[in-house]
Amino acid sequence: MTDSTAAGDDSRTLQRLYNWTLRSAGTRHAVWALAGVCFLQSIVLPVPPDLLLIPMVLARRAKALLFASISTLSSTAGGLAGYAIGYFLYEAVGEPLLGLWGYEGKIEVFEAYRREWGAWIVVAGALTPLPYKLVAVAYGAARLDVGLFILASLLSRGFRFYVEAALLWYFGPPIRALIERHLSAATVAGLVLVAGVFLLLRLIA
Repeated sequence: MTDSTAAGDDSRTLQRLYNWTLRSAGTRHAVWALAGVCFLQSIVLPVPPDLLLIPMVLARRAKALLFASISTLSSTAGGLAGYAIGYFLYEAVGEPLLGLWGYEGKIEVFEAYRREWGAWIVVAGALTPLPYKLVAVAYGAARLDVGLFILASLLSRGFRFYVEAALLWYFGPPIRALIERHLSAATVAGLVLVAGVFLLLRLIA
């Protein structure tokens, strides 16, 4: 299979997921699906929660704030579960999870970033190649303050989801058409939005 064929398959899969989510956004199961994906994405899933948040907000714009809140709280809860794994079960569960994710040896990288960013590595994670799930487990393994972890998670995850939901609520149908024409690029844009803001803050601080 060529790279172009694989890319085409990924694009079609993304489009099917988007279409299915848009159709399902008005059902009673949609909110639970969003909460579950956000929670599990912070621990094991490689799927970005934006793939659910974007079409759900577009389909029910009046619920944008609710969806952003659910995404933030569920994602932070998942991160807290990762923190607990790192704190209490690092050798038994944390290390195997890091191996499953392909993050063996990345604890040292985490420590290097932590020395630079301090305890706010969770927020700074938007600017680093360290995924949130790795940061959560490593944060717990390092026995860092859980209260600060929760606060930083709420700020960083919340900023991302609330800004994304607000833009989708404000622009509505026009941005929906743009997203549907450039779905992959729109997903990536949602993921890097927070990184750009924190980079600006880092430069002017």
